[in-house]
Amino acid sequence: MTLFHDLTPARRAVARHDSGHRFDAERRWAASLALGFAPGERGTRLIKTRHEGPLRVQRPFYPEGRDAGAPCHVYLLHPPGGLVSGDALAIDVDVAGNAHALLTTPAAAKLYRADSQGVSWSQHVRLGVAEGGTLEWLPQETLAFDGSRGSQSTTIELAGGARCLGWELMALGRPASRLPFASGRVEQRFRLTRDGLPLWLERQPLDPRHPRFQGRWGQGGATVQATLWAVGLDAPRSAVEALREGLPASPCWAATQRNDVLLLRYLGDSRNAAWDLCQRAWECLRPRLVGREAHAPRIWAT
Repeated sequence: MTLFHDLTPARRAVARHDSGHRFDAERRWAASLALGFAPGERGTRLIKTRHEGPLRVQRPFYPEGRDAGAPCHVYLLHPPGGLVSGDALAIDVDVAGNAHALLTTPAAAKLYRADSQGVSWSQHVRLGVAEGGTLEWLPQETLAFDGSRGSQSTTIELAGGARCLGWELMALGRPASRLPFASGRVEQRFRLTRDGLPLWLERQPLDPRHPRFQGRWGQGGATVQATLWAVGLDAPRSAVEALREGLPASPCWAATQRNDVLLLRYLGDSRNAAWDLCQRAWECLRPRLVGREAHAPRIWAT
């Protein structure tokens, strides 16, 4: 048997082309998942699942009952468990009018160290919600290992009367193993629109070698950050006050409201504190947003 490293450079190029894999800076492994939700007599139905590569969903769950307005809970599965150099993930979700979907993940996502070529990974998420629809986007946290390089983008497209509540949590490095996030670069982009008009646009580069990363005017050396958003609240200002009164006081978080978007931010060094803050905020906001008490997915307790 002839091994790849035994081939001449010309034959290596042919082998790359024939096999569909590359071993240089141009390699790329793509995976995509498209989901569609629609209302039904016994709760929201998952009517579309199209995937390519290692992205899947478990069957729909209905832990909140099967009445006409019952939300559909879905777990997004990425069997590799993390992103490596060359990975390109794309997730596309559409929620129809009067449908209600809750999406989460079974475990933390991992962003691994870039390879010797410095090839980056990418993850792009698009969430679309029609008039009268509701989407809860509640993935578990993302862990960025030292040396990781890549970009994440989240695009949320809402119709005028759509509702959306979601969060993103990021933990940098592995402090418990004394492996800080000392190199690499992760760029995050958020874009939220309503009827095509922007409500919230944000770009955040996480680069430990940039002065912003350690500066008190920027990251301040924090290793964990979280952002929670809610759109479609009838009284967003009073919801902000409810968060300020009901959540534990701490200099690590703040809540505000701009352009009908409620935003809660956490910046600190504890994954558990960030997760607890976001979950308690969700429990406070969900009844105000959809008239239902929070019902935590069972997977969070495993």
